[in-house]
Amino acid sequence: MFQGKGFYIWQVARCEGGDVGAMGNLATQAQFSHVLVKIADASSAYNVTATGVDLARNVVIAMHERNILCLGWHYVYGYDPVGEANIAIQRIQQTGVDGYVIDAEAQYKEPGKEEAARIFMSRLRQVLPTFPIALSSYRYPTLHPQLPWTAFLEKCDYNMPQVYWVGAHNPGDQLIRCVREFQNITPWRPIIPTGSAYLQGDWRPTMSDIEEFLRVAQNLNLAAANFWEWAHTRLYLPELWNAVAAYPWPPSSSNVDIVMRYIQALNSRDVQQVLALYQPNAVYVTPQRTLQGHAAIAERFQQLFTTLLPQAVFTLVDSSGSLGSRAFTWRAVSSAGSVNDGADNLGIVGNQIVYHYSQFTISS
Repeated sequence: MFQGKGFYIWQVARCEGGDVGAMGNLATQAQFSHVLVKIADASSAYNVTATGVDLARNVVIAMHERNILCLGWHYVYGYDPVGEANIAIQRIQQTGVDGYVIDAEAQYKEPGKEEAARIFMSRLRQVLPTFPIALSSYRYPTLHPQLPWTAFLEKCDYNMPQVYWVGAHNPGDQLIRCVREFQNITPWRPIIPTGSAYLQGDWRPTMSDIEEFLRVAQNLNLAAANFWEWAHTRLYLPELWNAVAAYPWPPSSSNVDIVMRYIQALNSRDVQQVLALYQPNAVYVTPQRTLQGHAAIAERFQQLFTTLLPQAVFTLVDSSGSLGSRAFTWRAVSSAGSVNDGADNLGIVGNQIVYHYSQFTISS
């Protein structure tokens, strides 16, 4: 649907004094690919003034004028699923948003809500069979088994988990766990995570947290990521807004480091995408054997993806070197075990790998 970074908007009137032109200019300066504006709550429209001014629609227009996608989000409760679906359909049509995001949280963990979710999703898809729809909910499905994940996701196109690392400073590890958990439930939907850019009590995320969250999202080959929430961040944590704005995503493909491209290719689990990084006669060396050429290297990665580390999530730990020589360390989590000591060296000519030494240990 889209690539890059974005921000959630809760109350339009609190963002830049309600000046949607200023909001559009800020989004452009920050190089956002998308924003998400609230369009409904329960069975009622949201971000519409008492005099009938549709602020959400104004945001959509301002973003579209700047070639920025605008999605509409909706907090749902499940007490009136048909009414909630109907207001969603109405607001999607009124505002002209590019996609619709369902925010389902605590109320949808109550008994009997699976049927409500199915009624809600069926009504949406009856009217909007191909419109892009995403689910925004908890980061770890294992901690929230009561939520009707399947009932929502089977009719969604994307999964936008709220990876809020409140009380900690390990967003990369939490994002990796989030992706891994969703790989273990059905159906799988492409993940576009939402990160923390807000204060809670005495806790506050750091600029390093923001950069790590975005870097790991790229390492995991995720198409996009975004943050909660525009007005709060601009008012209380402007340095975090600046950190998001400064982070290069999407970067120019010619400027993406080959180590980053290698990790992204691993997370794609596409052997051909991996092979594209190697020269035809490249040499791949492990402590056990030496392989040469695309055919032998392809067989190695096929084994890696299907037997050694099936359904793995790879993440870059550190890298060093430049030009023709790179060294890096990495980790992976898979259904067959984990790697915590991955250590590789690359020889590079013409922006392709000609020599690759790799060693790692799989632990259960």
